[in-house]
Amino acid sequence: MKISVENSFITDDSNECEQGAYFVQTTANAKFAEAAAKKGAKLITLEECKKLLKIDENLKIVGITGTNGKTTTAAAIYETLRNLGKKCGLSGTRGAFIEGEQIDDKALTTSAILKTLSYLKAASEHGCEYFVMEVSSHAIAQKRIESLKFALKIFTNLTQDHLDYHKSMEEYARVKSSFFDDESVKLINIDDGGVKFNPKNAYTYALKKPASFAPIVYGLKDGIDAVIKTPNGDVEIDSSLQGEFNLYNLIAALGAVCLLERPDAAALSKAISKFKGVSGRMEVVSTDPLVIVDFAHTPDGIEKVLNSLRHLNLIAVFGAGGDRDRTKRPKMGAIAQKYARICIVTSDNPRSEEPESIIDEICAGMSQNENLIRNANRKEAIALAISKLEPGWALVILGKGDEPYQEIKGVKHPFSDKEVVLEILSR
Repeated sequence: MKISVENSFITDDSNECEQGAYFVQTTANAKFAEAAAKKGAKLITLEECKKLLKIDENLKIVGITGTNGKTTTAAAIYETLRNLGKKCGLSGTRGAFIEGEQIDDKALTTSAILKTLSYLKAASEHGCEYFVMEVSSHAIAQKRIESLKFALKIFTNLTQDHLDYHKSMEEYARVKSSFFDDESVKLINIDDGGVKFNPKNAYTYALKKPASFAPIVYGLKDGIDAVIKTPNGDVEIDSSLQGEFNLYNLIAALGAVCLLERPDAAALSKAISKFKGVSGRMEVVSTDPLVIVDFAHTPDGIEKVLNSLRHLNLIAVFGAGGDRDRTKRPKMGAIAQKYARICIVTSDNPRSEEPESIIDEICAGMSQNENLIRNANRKEAIALAISKLEPGWALVILGKGDEPYQEIKGVKHPFSDKEVVLEILSR
C-alpha cells in the first residue's frame, strides 16, 4: 500500500517504489529492500515511518488476542471509552473505525503493519487518546505488530482453531503466549489457563477463580446483570447481551477501562451498560420468530452460543470454512447436535473445497437421524430451518456473522445471512 507524505509516499511494496519514495522495511519484506533501493527509494525503519506519518507518541494502543471474544471485547472497550468522553479508534475483523466513522472495510483481523500505521495516523489526526485493535495469532507469528508499543494487552481464551496454520495446539498456545512475555500491562482470563504470561504488571479476570476483576454476583436471564469487584470498587453491569461468554467479554472490557482510566464506578457502569453488542455476534435479526445470527465457527464458539440458549428449542444452521482446520469439523457437528433439536448442515465459505465433502466431515461426528439434515445451498438451508420453526423455538445461524459474501472457488459472491432471513420472512 501507499501512504502520501511530504510530496512523496511511503510503501511496503518494492514493486511500487520509484525515485524519492520511502520503502519501510519490515520483517516480511526485508528481502526486497535491495530491489527497492535500486529503484531510487529511501529505506526507512518502522520508527522513522511513524515520525514521517506524525503518529502521536502518546496514543495508547490496546491489543486483544484469543480464539474467541476479540471482536466483542474490542468493540466494548472502544464504545465504553467513547461513552466516557474519550476519543478512540478501533481495528479488527469488522474493519477500522475512528470516532464512530468507518475508515476501512472488513479485511484481516490484524492488518499488515503499514496499514495499521495508517490507522494510527488517522487516529492521531483526529486527536484520539486510544486505539483498540484485535491481534490474531497469525499476526503475532508473522510479526505484523512489530514496533507497536501496547499500553495494555488482553487475553480472552484459547480453544481449537487455526491448526491448519499452527499444526498443533501447543504451537498455537506458544504463539499466543509470546504476546504476553514482556513487562507491559496485561489483563488475563485466568479461568482459561491457555497461555503463559509474564506476571509483572499482570491483572486477571474470571468468573470461577479469584481475580483482579470478578463478579460478586451475576444473573444471565434476559441479559446480563452483574456486580463486578474491581481494584477501584464495585461496578454494576446491566446489559442486553446474552450468555456467560459475553459476561467474560464485558468483564474484560470493564477491566481494561479501569486499568486505562480509573473512572468513577457509577460513570463506568453507565458507560459499559450502553454497549449493545456487535453486528453478527449473537445478533437478533427477528424476534417473531426468534432468529439469531452469530460468527461462531469453532467448537468452543459454537458451544458457548448454543449453551447460552439452551433454555430454548433450537434449530442450528451451520457449516465449516474450506481450506481451514479440518479436525474441528466433526467436533462442531457433535456440539451442535448436543444442543439443537434439529441440525441443518450447509455450506459456509467452502473456498477451494467441495461443499459436500466438508459436510461429510462435519456429519462424521454426528448421529445420523431424521433431525440431521444436509443441504449445501445455504439460502435453501435457512429457508428450510425457518419453515420448521414452531412457537417458542429459535433458529441460530452460525459461522458467518455479518460477512456480506460467500467465498466459492476464489470468488466472493454477495451473501448475507441476515438479509436472507429478512427476505424470507417478508414473503
